[in-house]
Amino acid sequence: MLGEERHNIILSYVDERKSVSVQELMQILSASESTIRRDLTQLDREGRLTKVHGGAVSKKNNYRTIDDTIASRINLNREDKVAIAKYAASLIEPNDMVYLDAGTTTELMIEFINQKDVVFVTNAFSHARALALKGFTVYVLGGEFKSVTEAIVGEEAIRSLEKYNFTKGFWGTNGVTVKNGFSTPDMKEAAIKQRSMEKTKEKYVLCDKSKFSQISSVTFADFDSVGIITTRLEDNTYKQYKNIKEVEG
Repeated sequence: MLGEERHNIILSYVDERKSVSVQELMQILSASESTIRRDLTQLDREGRLTKVHGGAVSKKNNYRTIDDTIASRINLNREDKVAIAKYAASLIEPNDMVYLDAGTTTELMIEFINQKDVVFVTNAFSHARALALKGFTVYVLGGEFKSVTEAIVGEEAIRSLEKYNFTKGFWGTNGVTVKNGFSTPDMKEAAIKQRSMEKTKEKYVLCDKSKFSQISSVTFADFDSVGIITTRLEDNTYKQYKNIKEVEG
C-alpha cells in the first residue's frame, strides 16, 4: 500500500472515530508499529491530525457527542496519563475522604497512592476492586451500570452521594475549554460528576493535552472552578491560567 493511500485511510478513520490508537491502525492497515508512528508524525507535522502518546486525535471537529470505550482509550496518551496520575496521587493525605471518578487516568492513580488512612468513594467497580486489594476502605455508589465507560450513573447514584462530604476529589473529562468548561457526552455521567464536585472541598480534573479545546455535549463544571492536572501543554493560550498544573510527562 502506498504511503498516500495509507495516510488517507488513517485520516478517514481518525475523523470518524475522533481518536485512534497505534494498535488499532496496525490491525486495520496490516502495517508495522514503526510505519504507523512514522505516518502519524508526518500527518501531525502537516497539521492534518494531532499525534498523542499511543495514537492520534482528529483536528477536524472538536465536538464529541458519544463516549469511546475504555478499551479504545486505555493506551492513548498513556505516558502523560501516568505522570498526571502519579502527581494526583501525591496530593492525597492521611485521613482524607476521597471521591474517585470513573476513568482511565483516575484508575492509574491507585498504583501510586501511598497513604494508608484514607477512605475512598467511587462510581467505578474496577477502581473499587483495585483500592480494596491495596487495603483501603472503599465504598461504591449504587445505580445504573454504564458499560461503555464502566461507570455507575443515574438517580440512585446521585442519592448515594448525598451522605458524603469529601476532602478531595479527582475526575476525568472528555473535553475542556475556557468558554465551555469541562464536558462529557452523557447527561447521566455529567450529573454524577457535577454533584460529586459540589460535595467536595478540593477538586481536581485529570486532563491530558488531547482533551484541551475539545467540547462534549454536556458541561459539568466551569473552567475556573477546579484545579487541572496535565502535562506540558503545546497550546500556549492556556498557559496564563493559574488553576492549571503542568507536570513532567
